[in-house]
Amino acid sequence: MNFAEAGVTLVRFGPEGSEKPGIIDAQGQLRDLSSHVSEITPETLSQASLDDIEAIPAGDLPLVTGNPRL
Repeated sequence: MNFAEAGVTLVRFGPEGSEKPGIIDAQGQLRDLSSHVSEITPETLSQASLDDIEAIPAGDLPLVTGNPRL
């Protein structure tokens, strides 16, 4: 299943200049992806990298609390 089918979106969050990679999961919750991906770059958006990210269960990623800048 791909992100679009699952309702998942890749994002960057946090203070300007110190953004972290994350996802907004199918339930609309922001989750921290930084333990798996250091930055969202063109390489991260390759099909192989997206396949690796999609294999990570969203529930295994830490929830981001508060109201961080996206």
